[in-house]
Amino acid sequence: MAGRIDARLNELGIEITAPAAPAANYVPFVVTGNLVFISGQVPVDATGLPYRGKVGDDVSQDDAVKAARLCGINILAALKQACDGDLDRVTRCVKLGGFVNGTPEFDQHPAVINGCSDLMVEVFGEAGKHARFALGASNLPFSVAVEIDAVFEIA
Repeated sequence: MAGRIDARLNELGIEITAPAAPAANYVPFVVTGNLVFISGQVPVDATGLPYRGKVGDDVSQDDAVKAARLCGINILAALKQACDGDLDRVTRCVKLGGFVNGTPEFDQHPAVINGCSDLMVEVFGEAGKHARFALGASNLPFSVAVEIDAVFEIA
């Protein structure tokens, strides 16, 4: 039987698949005590990396928001693995850290990272509200538009 969070994901039309394998010498998450630290997630899906380039140039702000939401879905995939498949163990999204690969003139980094922040609240309700930072970067791995990491509290 699906848990409360799995049911909510189903309502939202979100399918959580296995997380992507790390691209280097790190692990997708670390659990210490009641905290889960999720490594930075990029907007990768079954088609590859659909959001590559600089926000404000090759990537529109609207597409960057979609990229941030996809990063959030990938965060949830790693989190589900960290929770042994039971997202109902999540008691709080503690913090998100967002990087936006933008042009020097682009200054709407918080609006982009809202794509992930809004997803956490849609999925977890009040427990999805979190502390956060949103920064611009001159480039990101594989020239993706967005990368986001996260910290969660679990039971």
